[in-house]
Amino acid sequence: MHPESRSSLRSRLVVIAAVLGAAHPLAAQTASPAVCRQVLAPRATGGPQVADTAFSPRVDNPAFAAGAGPLVLLDEAHNNFHTVAGRYAPFADLLRRDGFVVEPVRDHFTDVALARVKVLVIANAMADRNKGNWTLPTPSAFDAGEIAAVRRWVVAGGSLLLIADHMPFGGATAALASAFGVYMTNGFATDSGHADEFVFTRALGLSRVHPIVRGRNASERIDSVRTFTGQAFHADSTAVPLLVLAPGTLLLLPSEAWKFSDATPVMPADGMLQGAALRVGRGRVAVFGEAAMFSAQVSGSARRPMGMNAPSAGQNPQFLLNVMHWLVRLTPE
Repeated sequence: MHPESRSSLRSRLVVIAAVLGAAHPLAAQTASPAVCRQVLAPRATGGPQVADTAFSPRVDNPAFAAGAGPLVLLDEAHNNFHTVAGRYAPFADLLRRDGFVVEPVRDHFTDVALARVKVLVIANAMADRNKGNWTLPTPSAFDAGEIAAVRRWVVAGGSLLLIADHMPFGGATAALASAFGVYMTNGFATDSGHADEFVFTRALGLSRVHPIVRGRNASERIDSVRTFTGQAFHADSTAVPLLVLAPGTLLLLPSEAWKFSDATPVMPADGMLQGAALRVGRGRVAVFGEAAMFSAQVSGSARRPMGMNAPSAGQNPQFLLNVMHWLVRLTPE
């Protein structure tokens, strides 16, 4: 593990406090009361999120013949907020248009269960304790045996796409992520304009060099990626940052999801990550701190687009395909 700066160590301690459900005393000291009042003003969540079944992106040059690509299993064994037939239906549809085979997995992770899988996708898992109860504490969604099995599988050559959004999902996934040197928080990221959405560009926060961003050719080059709230995380030096949060970004650490007050701890999140890629043994791991960016949803009675269907998220579908191509080694290093 690389040496940490004082600020990085402080952030790591806040992560531990957030996962354990402590009072976050360190975080509470990092933002002024005036900033807290501005950031913590009541905000609408937009209402229930459902898959946008009208979203139908084109894939002009599929990577594989229809149904002949690698097997992708989407976790549905851990109270996942996103499922193949639910909020991640657009995710599954896009991958299938590219030739991937996408199926749900509803069994806990073991060496045998993972043996046939090329890419394992885990999106917004949570523990039984938080099902319908998004309050602290947020224990791990995965037991020690599952975490060990997933790590063995990756080291042997498997590919993991790990996605964990704002509380309670960051806390539920923190133990699994830490097995790969990724340290998740259990809060809500908010941008400097408090719109709770982020646009990463090559000029601000988006990697310019990683194969996921370069793509296989000029038509797959990524210049912009949009995310929607989410969390923020740190990673060891073995990880390559893909999405770096801008100056002015803050992280809110409530004890109940979407419930904020002047007492809610706030900490700076600029320089923290919402996306990273790393190689572990013979395997590959891509980690993201926001889930809607890889789906297409509508929210509330106004049916606000949230995800790949959002007006400024036009390159998100290609970005997802680039992530998958890197995970299955189609993209040159």
